[in-house]
Amino acid sequence: MPKLNNIVIDELLLQALKEDVSVEDISTNSIIKEGTIGEVTLYAKEKGVIAGLYVFERIFHLLDLKTKVEKFAVDGDEVSAGEKVAIVKGDVRILLTGERVALNYLQRMSGVATYTAEMVKALDDSKVKIVDTRKTTPNMRVFEKYATRVGGGYNHRFNLSDGVLLKDNHIAAAGSIKKAVESAREYTSFIRKIEVEVENIEMVKEALEAKADIIMLDNMGIDEVAKAVSLINKEAEIECSGNITLENIGNYRNLGLDYISTGAPTHSYKVLDLSMKNLKVLK
Repeated sequence: MPKLNNIVIDELLLQALKEDVSVEDISTNSIIKEGTIGEVTLYAKEKGVIAGLYVFERIFHLLDLKTKVEKFAVDGDEVSAGEKVAIVKGDVRILLTGERVALNYLQRMSGVATYTAEMVKALDDSKVKIVDTRKTTPNMRVFEKYATRVGGGYNHRFNLSDGVLLKDNHIAAAGSIKKAVESAREYTSFIRKIEVEVENIEMVKEALEAKADIIMLDNMGIDEVAKAVSLINKEAEIECSGNITLENIGNYRNLGLDYISTGAPTHSYKVLDLSMKNLKVLK
């Protein structure tokens, strides 16, 4: 299971908390004048893959390290409607103040993981890795890419510093695929692979001649993809992309691809319905 680094995520989580609590939680503070211990239960209200339980817990710890979270599931588990996922125990003021931010992260991350898991199941081809893209929610990328992996997918480059991907506009700026690849090889470290996006068979041939390490078949029909795979003949790794969704990913099964990249899990997912209910004051 992938791990999240507090050094990376805490700043983002604190920004979210500051957005929600600019000065104070006036609703909570108006009815609870002093520390009161209580507990509240986290429930799943529909079926899905849970992701982000550590982030959920971390929100409450950033507000008060004394808060306890007892978890009945781990990231990657499939939960059902009505299932008890966790119990949060601590200062009631903390439970109420942190509730919405904690749920916002958990629901969205679980939505991404659920959609990804559904795509992996629909593809049903263990030889192909489903990878994400940079089509992520601003300031949510680290969480959404983590959730992709929880759902059984893989990560493409995390950001523009991660790898060389020469897309249509890069090629247009360079003048040709050959020139773009040559410039990239001259500029970048020898340890980096160079990926080229192509849109037709002629561009596939040009990318092969330029000795691209990875060839991305972008928005090509299934028959054209099959022809391109045959033409590449394992001389480069093959990635397929372009409007691939849960509804059509099964069409790409057993074509000889190495990767399918899709932004759908991080831009078209539905948040998983989760709720914190039955708050009890203990003392």
